[in-house]
Amino acid sequence: MRILYNPSVDPAFNLAAEDWLLHHTSTDIFMLWRNDTSVIVGRNQNTLAEINQTFVLERHIPVVRRLTGGGAVFHDLGNLNFTFISLNNLVSQLDFQRFAAPMVAALNALGVPCQFNGRNDMVVQDKKISGNAQHVHKDRVLHHGTLLFASNIEDISGALKPGAAKYSDKAVKSVRSRVGNIADFLPQPMGIEDFTAYLLRYMTGDSPAADTSLTGEETAAITALAAEKYRSWDWNFGYSPDYGFSQATRTPGGVLDVRMDVQGGRITGLRLFGDYFGVRDVGELEALIVGCQHDRAELAQRLSSVDLNAYLQGVDLETFLDCLF
Repeated sequence: MRILYNPSVDPAFNLAAEDWLLHHTSTDIFMLWRNDTSVIVGRNQNTLAEINQTFVLERHIPVVRRLTGGGAVFHDLGNLNFTFISLNNLVSQLDFQRFAAPMVAALNALGVPCQFNGRNDMVVQDKKISGNAQHVHKDRVLHHGTLLFASNIEDISGALKPGAAKYSDKAVKSVRSRVGNIADFLPQPMGIEDFTAYLLRYMTGDSPAADTSLTGEETAAITALAAEKYRSWDWNFGYSPDYGFSQATRTPGGVLDVRMDVQGGRITGLRLFGDYFGVRDVGELEALIVGCQHDRAELAQRLSSVDLNAYLQGVDLETFLDCLF
């Protein structure tokens, strides 16, 4: 097994690294890595239904879709991620415990009473310290998990949207768990860098790997994949399952009731109901918006030269955009 430590904290690069290695590695892999503050959504989720877009944009928090299923999660530098890529598998069903077992054993050897619990969690004293997910490509399995070491996820708790009921779809919804940090259960204090080094030694039988780095060629290929896919709106937002959106908002011009259909991330149908007034037919405004990405920046650009007051008296651009998310 090849042991890797990826020092990048860029979530787009790191998720691209998993993707590229899954498809190109010639040997099994174990990799450790961290993301800077970010929201990582599951492959089958509706991104906009999971995040508070205003909160995310104001704080410049990256939102990136991963290959694996499951719910949206926070990442920060207090969270250490581990990845297994296993080749030549006969896969009839997902087996989370198989790959979580080495991490459970490593934590217990460190004096942390960790157990595998339920479908895909690792817990210490009933607090979740790790969530796990998998993706299968032919006979290859990608398994990754979080290790909440000293995470400050409450700092960005507002990034996850509380009002997902406005989105009607079949996408996987996130379920929040009671979480804890590994650092709080250690018999002796340890920093995350020492914890990372410990896991690398544990996985190599206390014999440090000769080289835990990605090669220059690998880094270049992963950088290209990150730019093409993991930094793209099409993957992170447009890949969301088709959905309907409905929201009634009281504005200075009256109640505005938005009904929207979105396919492939683009608005395919829109009706604007309410008790507002306007001198022009609101159907013109609806037609202008249909075909646009359900993306605040693109909508703002599309509507920048439109006299909204003529359609929705008393409603400015920012208020109108708030009604669409």
